[in-house]
Amino acid sequence: AIGSSARVALLLLLSATTVRSSQGDKEPVYRDCIKQCVRTNCTGARLRGFQSAQPPYMALTGWTCRDDCRYQCMWTTVGLYQAEGYRVPQFHGKWPFARFLCFEEPASALASLLNGLACLLMLLRYRSTVPRQSPMYHTITAFSLVSLNAWFWSTVFHTRDTYLTEKMDYFCASAVILYSIYLCCVRTLGLRRPAVSSMVGVLLILAFTSHVSYLTFVSFDYGYNMAANATIGMVNLLWWLCWCWQNRRTLPYWWKCGLVVLLLHGLALLELLDFPPLLWVLDAHAVWHLSTIPVHFLFYSFLIDDSLHLLNTEKMGVKLE
Repeated sequence: AIGSSARVALLLLLSATTVRSSQGDKEPVYRDCIKQCVRTNCTGARLRGFQSAQPPYMALTGWTCRDDCRYQCMWTTVGLYQAEGYRVPQFHGKWPFARFLCFEEPASALASLLNGLACLLMLLRYRSTVPRQSPMYHTITAFSLVSLNAWFWSTVFHTRDTYLTEKMDYFCASAVILYSIYLCCVRTLGLRRPAVSSMVGVLLILAFTSHVSYLTFVSFDYGYNMAANATIGMVNLLWWLCWCWQNRRTLPYWWKCGLVVLLLHGLALLELLDFPPLLWVLDAHAVWHLSTIPVHFLFYSFLIDDSLHLLNTEKMGVKLE
């Protein structure tokens, strides 16, 4: 649940920066460059030559001749902007990044992968440390799997930005945020009132289905998507902070939960720095992704402490908090 705050910030700022029209791709020189490149290189014998010379990993990740033209023309346009002393423009809602192998945004892709590995490592540690009989065991395991799925699609999206990978990144991030509400509900209310968490779970499934259906079949509205996830994220944040405050005198590990909340929201401010990528690789988004990696270790440390506490409390016959 705490870890979902990272996905909230990611989703909000990604939503704000993936509008599909930017200054760079509006430039006539960019558009004319693409037309000329496609006309020259993407038909007939030249196209077959491009395809035969294309590395397998590029073909497997869906890079086409037209995509390559867009990439080359992007740098032509950037060079003209810099030569005239103008600020580097964005293209299709993103800064220009130097492609590495098949990776469109190498630093963000690597950071997403490392976040996923950190989550996987701590999930394995959780499962090896906490007995299955702990009341939160299965709920936390399921949350971890939902989070791993989201980090997988985040890695894929930053590797290759397409219609499908963008939607999967957004939808899986929304799933994490909504499931985090369920995890929070189970921990704070559901252990004493299982019917409450079951009802909340059904409502969250309906909310997710409606959210995805609207974005898929009605309109992929970035503003609505941002507002919806911001609302759920704030509810989750305030709910955990209230729980931390209420249990600060009885649970010696409560500070881990509180610190994770503060860290995630403090680190999210890095996104506001939004600057052209350093060395055309490292931008504010990648820096933010990298900064959240250690938070997984603190978050799961809290989950382990809390799950063992609940197990011991249950064995002693004490009423669960």
